[in-house]
Amino acid sequence: MNSAKVNSRSKFGLKRSVLMTAALSASLFIVGCSSNDNAVSGSVSNLAEFEIVVTNLSASQPMSPIALAMHNPDWTSFTTGEPASLALENLAEGGDNSTYLAAADASNNVFHSESGNGAISPGASETLTVQVNQSDLGTLSFSVLSMLVNTNDAVVAINNQSIASISLNETLGFNALSYDSGTEANTETADTMPGPAAAGGAQEGFNAVRDDVRDAVYVHAGVVTQSDGLASSVLSAEHRWDHPVFRVTVERTQ
Repeated sequence: MNSAKVNSRSKFGLKRSVLMTAALSASLFIVGCSSNDNAVSGSVSNLAEFEIVVTNLSASQPMSPIALAMHNPDWTSFTTGEPASLALENLAEGGDNSTYLAAADASNNVFHSESGNGAISPGASETLTVQVNQSDLGTLSFSVLSMLVNTNDAVVAINNQSIASISLNETLGFNALSYDSGTEANTETADTMPGPAAAGGAQEGFNAVRDDVRDAVYVHAGVVTQSDGLASSVLSAEHRWDHPVFRVTVERTQ
């Protein structure tokens, strides 16, 4: 029932453009996987198509390849106040969306899952075109997640947002909050963050040890930078952000 189409990728999942590659350091460990289809089938007339545009609104926080799931309300990426799943931890600490997408693809509650093609630089956008069966429209929700890579374990997310009421040629817009996955202490050192701001350090991504003060997902309070007096931090004032962190528009085109 579940199928996965995996194309070869570069080490960092960056295949979009020279500008995209230049925006990140060569050691940034972020992975973009190809799309995973669950139960999308039938003739074109039985399919609903959506164009989904994700725009990075931050000043200096590149976003890891996005993970998109089209699903019913019984699927959720996380629940605030509860521990992060291993799939979310992998995405939040290293920008690797493959475990998250594999979990989505394995669920009968997910109609379609998709990865972005690469990192999204500040101010840039990516567009994904996806299809679901029209019979699934009555319960249709979507989730889209990405890591803010100049952090220890911050994700930006639209989590289990209903779009069941969307009409043909209608466009809906959503603002995304950022969340601390609660799996890694926010030391902001060059050894513990994978993003370009940590160039010169170990730039570690996923680490199975959970050492945050709270092993739970919660709305992110923002980074504490060198400018704020955190000596261990390699971040500066430009790496701060405010909500919303990205903007998502969903248009039903078929």
